[in-house]
Amino acid sequence: MNETSRKPGVAGFMLFTLLLTAAFVALGIWQLQRRSAKHELIAALTERLAAAPIALPPSEQWPALTPARDEFRRVSFTATYAPLPDAMVYSSGSAVRRDASTPGTWAFLPARLPSGEIVVIDAGFVENTMQDRGVEDRAVHKLVTGEPLSLTGYLRFPEAPGWLTPAENRDRRLWFVRDHRAIASALHWGAVAPFYIDLEQPVPANGIPRPGPLDVHLKDDHLQYAITWFTLAGAVLIAFAVWVRGRRQGGASP
Repeated sequence: MNETSRKPGVAGFMLFTLLLTAAFVALGIWQLQRRSAKHELIAALTERLAAAPIALPPSEQWPALTPARDEFRRVSFTATYAPLPDAMVYSSGSAVRRDASTPGTWAFLPARLPSGEIVVIDAGFVENTMQDRGVEDRAVHKLVTGEPLSLTGYLRFPEAPGWLTPAENRDRRLWFVRDHRAIASALHWGAVAPFYIDLEQPVPANGIPRPGPLDVHLKDDHLQYAITWFTLAGAVLIAFAVWVRGRRQGGASP
């Protein structure tokens, strides 16, 4: 009777162990897949960032541009900053700019191409911990001269806000996510390109706002996570084996 009642318990615990082990192994494999994808992304971005700049594609090609294929491509073009209200985008630190690791703001301005289209420019980093509107105004005022400039930068695509992203403060023209299309709509910049430009050069005489080259240093902890999941899978199997052995020894006792 005791042996009969014991079997369902062992079978149930075995099924639970197998399911838990399979889940841990699947998570480990998923982390290895993410690691492989991350390495491919890093290699692609490193190649794009190191390439010589190309001419900005004409507007008829813009709908075909995609983040997967075109993000971080270096481009050069001529544009004139438009005399329209700028926006500041809060930054707690950049994943692609080693010289912008402290809180501050990015200066977003509309610029008009010789062909008439408007491209949004992230003109660079402003050390503006308190997101002070006056600090931003002083930084960008000197950029809007009405004269065309030769610009070099990187194609970037808008970010989507997360669940915890704060709402924009339109009185201060302050945003917390790089969604240049939403910014353009709110500030009445008109129709803008589907991408924005992360400016590399020229650098203003006083360095503010501070544009600069991008550098890939994406976090890559996936191997560590995979090892953790595989270790947990092994630990679950060992724990089950020890438990079964203990039950057998207990059942064999007089």
